[in-house]
Amino acid sequence: MKIEEDTKLDFVDVLLRPKRSELSSRLDVDLTREYTFKYSKKSWSGIPIITSNMDTVGTFEMYNSLKDFKIITCFHKFYDVSDYPNTLDSNYYAISTGIRDGDWSHTSAVIDKLNPKFLCVDVANGYSRDFVNSIRKYREAYPDITLIGGNVCTREMIEELSLNGGLDICKVGIGNGSVCTTRIQTGVGYPQLSAVMECADAAHGVGTHIISDGGVNCVGDVAKAFCGGADFVMSGSLFAGHTECAGDIIVDNGVKYKSYYGMSSETAQKKHHGGLAHYRSSEGKEVRVAYKGDVAPTIQSILGGVRSTCTYIGAKQLKDMSKCATFIKVGRQVNTLFQ
Repeated sequence: MKIEEDTKLDFVDVLLRPKRSELSSRLDVDLTREYTFKYSKKSWSGIPIITSNMDTVGTFEMYNSLKDFKIITCFHKFYDVSDYPNTLDSNYYAISTGIRDGDWSHTSAVIDKLNPKFLCVDVANGYSRDFVNSIRKYREAYPDITLIGGNVCTREMIEELSLNGGLDICKVGIGNGSVCTTRIQTGVGYPQLSAVMECADAAHGVGTHIISDGGVNCVGDVAKAFCGGADFVMSGSLFAGHTECAGDIIVDNGVKYKSYYGMSSETAQKKHHGGLAHYRSSEGKEVRVAYKGDVAPTIQSILGGVRSTCTYIGAKQLKDMSKCATFIKVGRQVNTLFQ
């Protein structure tokens, strides 16, 4: 047994220190990034925000709205091959898979149909030997695909997956999602800001990239993730509750809601696997999210917030955020009088 004495930080533990800036308007800020990925050799340009590959938010309808903003939708893995249209722009979606029996054949069929740019191999525990072996298998079979995988939260696994697995982009975050109960059920996790900072340092040192996945409670957390070194930021909760999300609108006492749940929840396990296996417990929950209408205004709010962060810290473009950022540790983030 060991104890690490240094304190690890979450988004709620810090604020960004403002600095003098020559920017006169949010319009002066460029939020696009361009990356070339180490193993696929593919280039990509867009706004590096990604919807989570949860079956409530990783939908075709979400893609149709977000592609106009040059934002990526990570499709959930439960679509049938025949469901995928042939008109998708490969720059703004990723297909997803797991490491269960049957995932390989299904994914191969989707790849044959679409020739996608991004493939996300998604598991709850990215530290397993089976996951590492699956990453290697996909890299060997599809050398031209930009390979995303996770989740992990420590630098040594970033280095393992990057150097020995051939992973282009690693998803960082364990137990931090709004509908995830992994930390309650298992006691396992890592505060997200520290995870992002340490994993970004490891990935950039070997020429690969990371996604900060989860832990976003507000738009300011998206900005903090970028300032911490994240190349992409993924969220499910920011996109939940919109017209583009799967599921019917629920009306309760005249108020409209949409259902949102974790992919390790009992709800998801019953829906896609016939129920919880006898050897596991639920590590997610189902909640009702107030119906928000179309997603476009939410996107405008996210992008406007990040642009505003840039003007406060003097970053003329998104890629400068980590260079311009100074975090200050705080005991309180916001005034909660009217919350």
